[in-house]
Amino acid sequence: MRPLDGITVVTLEHAIAAPFCTRQLADLGARVIKIERPGVGDFARAYDERARGLASHFVWTNRSKESLTLDVKHAEADPILEKLLESADVLVQNLAPGAAARLGLSYEALREKFPRLIVCDISGYGADGPYRDKKAYDLLIQSESGFLSITGSPDEPAKAGCSIADISAGMYAYSNILAALIQRGKTGKGCNIDVSMLESMVEWMSYPLYYAIDGASPPPRAGAAHATIYPYGPFPAGDGKIVMLGLQNEREWGLFCSKVLQQPALATDVRFASNSARTNARVELRAIIVDVFAALNAEQVIARLEDAQIANAHMNTMHDLWEHPQLAARQRWVDIDTPAGAMPALLPPGVPDTYTPRMDAVPALGQHTDAILAEIGYDATAIAALHAQHAV
Repeated sequence: MRPLDGITVVTLEHAIAAPFCTRQLADLGARVIKIERPGVGDFARAYDERARGLASHFVWTNRSKESLTLDVKHAEADPILEKLLESADVLVQNLAPGAAARLGLSYEALREKFPRLIVCDISGYGADGPYRDKKAYDLLIQSESGFLSITGSPDEPAKAGCSIADISAGMYAYSNILAALIQRGKTGKGCNIDVSMLESMVEWMSYPLYYAIDGASPPPRAGAAHATIYPYGPFPAGDGKIVMLGLQNEREWGLFCSKVLQQPALATDVRFASNSARTNARVELRAIIVDVFAALNAEQVIARLEDAQIANAHMNTMHDLWEHPQLAARQRWVDIDTPAGAMPALLPPGVPDTYTPRMDAVPALGQHTDAILAEIGYDATAIAALHAQHAV
């Protein structure tokens, strides 16, 4: 038995934040009914064709769901939505600002009729305030939250290579829905969850925020290096490969000098006598490190770092990651079905050994429409009429 077996989630979702949230609910056993626009569906289906003809974002965030096509503005949509919500535990939506309310799907509109329903709204800026109606996409929230101001090189900001603002909002929606389900078990009542992408990212920005409190200078942009700890970041080896390493304290600095650089006198060099001193002298220190590493290949550098018990990592590519020996050893990849055939998927991190996570297929657009309509009471004639009217 999975933790969310018996829980039904109805979701009006697109892009990443809400789909990432609901896919994780599905991992735990929830039934997720994904409502999509007839003909086109979630626009993330068309982001690219890189996953064997399917969109990479969509494959990642939509396994184990049922796809129901429904024109939510059609006259026949309201009774269908109402029947779905009668048996639903959670409603999730990340439609355009104000759209859910216009459709009568706000918590205020639903709470009296469905008092046990948990309604989770995911938006760029939240349900109120001067930015309430402002459009928000991942990159824009990375910028608005200050993330871009501390990420990148000294000369140019850089965005995160994955949808970090969407992911953060999806994670807070997921964890708060789980908390709301626990609370409902105690009170018998549903609630409204208001997740803001901006607030989710600002929470993640709290270290640099406090670092820059009271008008202090913020962490500088330092590329892939750490802005305030040194040496901590990427260094080239003699074979052209990059090795990542990180020091945390003075004991490690001494070991790094003696065992990795093989220059023990550097450990007491006044230029590098503390982390602050090393950070201020990073150009000079980097030249010393790069000169030593130039005589070694990446594996030799890593061997020295391992011997000194200095934290290190390969700078893997996406191709390296598919073949990562640690993931293979822990059997973290399984095959799931998709409209393009079997495809590997990573097992959810952190799942207890008491149950197997749900790893069902990525749905084709509208794949479950007729079955769901029949389940809520529509006969074959009525379903055919809905198709003829382009309601589904």
